[in-house]
Amino acid sequence: MSTKAYYKTNEIGPGKTGFAKTRSIIESAFYGNNVVKINTLKEAYDLAKNSPGTVVTGQTVYRGEEFGLEPDAKVLLFNDGAITGRYATASRIAGMEGVNCDALDKIAMDAVYKSRWKTMYHAEVFCGLDPEFMVKAHLLIPEGEENLLYNWMINFQYMSDEYIKMYKNSDPVGKGNEPDIYIFSDPQWIPEEGPGLDFSVLSDPQKKTLCYFNTEQNCACILGMKYFGEHKKGTLTMAWAIANRNGYASCHGGQKRYNLKGGKSFVASVFGLSGSGKSTLTHAKHGGKFDITVLHDDAFIINTDTCSSIAIEPTYFDKTADYPAGCPDNKYLITVQNVGATLDENGEVTIVTEDIRNGNGRAIKSKLWSPNRVDKIPEPVNAIFWIMKDPTIPPVVKLKGAALASVMGATLATKRSSAERLAPGVDPNALVVVPYANPFRTYPLVNDYEKFKKLVEKKKVDCYIVNTGDFMGKKITKEVTLGVLESIVEKKAKFKKWGNFSDIEICEWKGYVPDMKDKNYLEQLKARMADRVKFVEELDKKQGGFDRLPADALKAIKKVFNECK
Repeated sequence: MSTKAYYKTNEIGPGKTGFAKTRSIIESAFYGNNVVKINTLKEAYDLAKNSPGTVVTGQTVYRGEEFGLEPDAKVLLFNDGAITGRYATASRIAGMEGVNCDALDKIAMDAVYKSRWKTMYHAEVFCGLDPEFMVKAHLLIPEGEENLLYNWMINFQYMSDEYIKMYKNSDPVGKGNEPDIYIFSDPQWIPEEGPGLDFSVLSDPQKKTLCYFNTEQNCACILGMKYFGEHKKGTLTMAWAIANRNGYASCHGGQKRYNLKGGKSFVASVFGLSGSGKSTLTHAKHGGKFDITVLHDDAFIINTDTCSSIAIEPTYFDKTADYPAGCPDNKYLITVQNVGATLDENGEVTIVTEDIRNGNGRAIKSKLWSPNRVDKIPEPVNAIFWIMKDPTIPPVVKLKGAALASVMGATLATKRSSAERLAPGVDPNALVVVPYANPFRTYPLVNDYEKFKKLVEKKKVDCYIVNTGDFMGKKITKEVTLGVLESIVEKKAKFKKWGNFSDIEICEWKGYVPDMKDKNYLEQLKARMADRVKFVEELDKKQGGFDRLPADALKAIKKVFNECK
């Protein structure tokens, strides 16, 4: 599938595909005489290498010529400054209650106007790596932000001959009703009072940042935000919204295929926020016990009719905290952000990881990190795993019933990630609910609910909750979680009725068996289920009911709550 970039005269006008106010403000900026088109990854690399402040390390990008770089290209490091994580508070999404699009459009217009004094770079990439789903995205960003430009082109699929041909041979997304994605970004933006401008519509108390999404128009405006993750997730937000409108379940998670004997396979999808263990579980090789094929560890989509899955990105944006100096995995680095640097024994500049400089050090790793990486898994997904950090949940439980399976994903409980910059007063250690582990959704929650419910109910996909945190104070180790997955894949896991629950089964894992006669435990378990009930109930009124769920969702979770005894 491809998006629409060119228009006949009779296709141009109000109400037609690709023509609406916010989009017109943003797209028009791409055609200014101050805009320089960046056509290749090599051009972007040279710009980033020579950009002030870039640290050119002594490490050569491994097999970089295979994905558009010169053979001697080096791993580049760039540090952003005080901010080293996402700031969801700055998001403004068109269509949500209280979002003043007229005021936000004027802020975008003013930002575009002021960008005329800057040289702006225009880059293009593909999101989606198979002819079944490929959309084109454009980024406009000012001179001085060359590392953001380069990282963006690496993170997504740059315009290689192979993928351009693939894109041209793909069918239009939504029968031609989906235009290209356009993103205007100015990290250097500082709001200045002026006629017609109202900065009170910004969410940031200091009124200095904005992520303005209009996913119905496939466009976004990112202002005052230097962190690359804002640009990566901002682009994914747009691609996921397109996928949602066209019959796909949009997934912030990882997927792998276990290639079993006799030509059989087991396709597992794991869903969790950054820091939940989704990347670890996705890439785990299980000590060579299985032949593993990886789709991706962060962004993919599932066709809700065929149950096949497609990766959105070729590379991996991974934390560096768990990869010390000398770690073999560092061989696959392409760029690094927000980490330290020093000299090695040969006098070469080398990176300092493990979050010594700051939290949330990051790197983009090449596709080669996963030796058995694919862009599409055509086999239907067999199981969904909701990764939670809820201390009342044992290492694994199995959910019966499509409504419960989907609503438990919609009430996925976890801890905050160090990748997030939080508003003042927010407790970073508090458990929070993030539906389907995807804080980047811009469409009504019911869309995801119905799609995952369909996968379980009509496509017979199994659904589990996996706890990767602690169980009543006892740490659940990575080895335990991997053992859980292995037992399910090998069909050795023995699930049985759990307590009084009609629709939850438990596989009793040694050392983590809940005592259903312990009043303290039952009270805590009931309290956590009460939190979920409250969360679903509050969706009816929150943001004008934008994320309201159907009655069967609340009924399913209330049933679990009532059975906590």
